[in-house]
Amino acid sequence: MQRLALARNFVVALGLLAAACTPTVSLHGYVPDEEVLATMQTGTDNKDAVIEKLGSPSSIATFDDNTWIYFSKRTETFAFFEPEVIEQRVVAVNFNDDGTVEEIKRFALEDGRLIDPVTRTTPTHGRELGLLEQLFGNVGRFTAGSPGSGGDG
Repeated sequence: MQRLALARNFVVALGLLAAACTPTVSLHGYVPDEEVLATMQTGTDNKDAVIEKLGSPSSIATFDDNTWIYFSKRTETFAFFEPEVIEQRVVAVNFNDDGTVEEIKRFALEDGRLIDPVTRTTPTHGRELGLLEQLFGNVGRFTAGSPGSGGDG
């Protein structure tokens, strides 16, 4: 009976350990399905038709507003490690000067550089605190009479 309970606890602990080690998958951005992209007609569809079929673009080229970009990125984060890009899809719709679709280009992760739509870090020029400074930095800063300390203050 005791062995059965021990084996059951081991299986439960092993299951919890395996569940804790599964990666977190995140999906950012939007790229239309191939069926929707197949409905696009070069030389016929204009910007209004593209918005109606594909929706608003993820980005518009910085120096040429005749290139609309749709992109999506799937990342996998394992425990506390940096996220790893698993899949990236980019669709660039180029318009001519008349505003009609001239070309539709598709790119995958293997075709080029990674796109980072949102940088998650903000650089600061302050002092970085070490672990011990963060843990013990407020020790001795508060006195019994200061507001919020529970004193008469």
